[in-house]
Amino acid sequence: MVNRALTLLSVLAFMATPVWSANILALFSTFSPSHLIVHMSMIKTLADQGHNLTIVTTLKLKIAPHENMTFIHAPSNDDRLKAMNEGLEKLSREKLNMMKDIYNSVINAGTILGIGYDFVVDPKVKAIYENPQIKYDLLVLGYLGNEFQLGIAAKLDVPAVLIWAGGPITFVDDSVGNIYDPSYVPSITMAADPENQTHSFSWRIRNFGKWLVFKALGLALEYKMNSFYEYVKSKRVFGNDSNMPSYDEVKQRVSLLFYNYHSHSEGPVRPTVPQSIEIGGIQIQEKPTPLPVDLAGFLNNATNGAIFFSLGTNVKLKYFEPQLIETIYQVLSRQPLRIIWKWDDQKPKPGNASNIYFHNWLPQDDILAHPNTKLFITHAGKGGVAEAQYHGVPMLALSVFADQPGNAQLMMASGFGISMDLLTLNKESLEKGIQEVLNNPVYRDNVRKFSDLYRDRPLTARQSVIYWTEYVMRHKGAYHLRSPIVKLGFVARYNLDVFAILLLILVCSMIFFVFLLRLLIKKIRLKTQFKVKRE
Repeated sequence: MVNRALTLLSVLAFMATPVWSANILALFSTFSPSHLIVHMSMIKTLADQGHNLTIVTTLKLKIAPHENMTFIHAPSNDDRLKAMNEGLEKLSREKLNMMKDIYNSVINAGTILGIGYDFVVDPKVKAIYENPQIKYDLLVLGYLGNEFQLGIAAKLDVPAVLIWAGGPITFVDDSVGNIYDPSYVPSITMAADPENQTHSFSWRIRNFGKWLVFKALGLALEYKMNSFYEYVKSKRVFGNDSNMPSYDEVKQRVSLLFYNYHSHSEGPVRPTVPQSIEIGGIQIQEKPTPLPVDLAGFLNNATNGAIFFSLGTNVKLKYFEPQLIETIYQVLSRQPLRIIWKWDDQKPKPGNASNIYFHNWLPQDDILAHPNTKLFITHAGKGGVAEAQYHGVPMLALSVFADQPGNAQLMMASGFGISMDLLTLNKESLEKGIQEVLNNPVYRDNVRKFSDLYRDRPLTARQSVIYWTEYVMRHKGAYHLRSPIVKLGFVARYNLDVFAILLLILVCSMIFFVFLLRLLIKKIRLKTQFKVKRE
């Protein structure tokens, strides 16, 4: 037993000490602060491991200086960011509807591409790939409608690692060739029942329909990305390099795709390729950071417990009608528990109730880790749900758009809390929902059991990041992990040519069979007529 323990400690010690200090370039042109939290959690892990990171972001970073991290800010056009925020506000004010979400996603795709383009042509970014002062070993790219930026990996002649801040989705899976079977893999707006792995016909038909919609959206996005990459090449954005590869060729530089989810506990169980690495909960601190003094005092003295209320970083309270905010305030202010409310607006607060702590920035993970936190009222963003699951805190979901409704449905199906329609809330329904989650122990029991499962892994999320990132660099891209499917075109990937040949053979066989049948019938008729004449 002692020998086994020593062996395990030796392996972990080896993993904790890098063989070399690599130079890694990280590009994050995302407009979403929540995505950036996931990205930077991974990057800090690599920096703590001893690697040198050059990080370029569109958003301003709020992070402590690090001896192994160099930060570069490449802001986007103000008009594009304004258009994106207006789009998010419009989505927040509309009743949840998948088709509206998809329509708005298509409308916003041009803005997302524009933000990515501004990023690539920023002089500080161009200086990195046109006149590199550092020999980079790897490019890390935050994934969000910006695959054309893989051209920078081609310019620097390095492999690329993608980070996706969410769970499985068709066009993300396609980048590494994962199988996304709609007969049992739920789309982002569907939830699988953990207790019923054999889905009903109605569930499968709805899921298949949504899969088709997202597959079509993914193909359209891929076509658009290819066109945009060729446009960028034609504008000599990557310099006057006549040897710049095609879009399909630059995609071949992808060595890994890191997902922010954990299939063993979250599901669904499905086949995945070796390039697909799960780091669900990477942003969660294994040991909570001490809270700010005033917040720590407020939470430590919550003798009846506390409720944490946050709608994340992309949903602003100013998007909603004042009456809705007043309704939420009236219900929360009369709770016997203390309330920690993420208040991101500069306008006056709805009141000064002594049991409510307002602040525009809150350490969400550390608050959820506190033993006095009894309930998390959330928009059901992937990061927040994962943190609540990890710390065993039941939830009341008020989802708004994107993957949030699907996350809320899965949370409910798993028995971790309830979901309510934010836009139709009233005092009675909100009060009833809060009391249901607080007073029914089944939600806390379920999420605590899940927490044990979520934490039980052969490697932590951070250890997985370190091992697989270094593996890629040790093996010069580790392209042997790549699935053959990523080199296939659309026709070959879905065997359309094979099915076409089989269909042609079937049609020809049917025609030939009909021809023989008609010939046989004709001969029988002639023979019958001849026999009649003889008689």
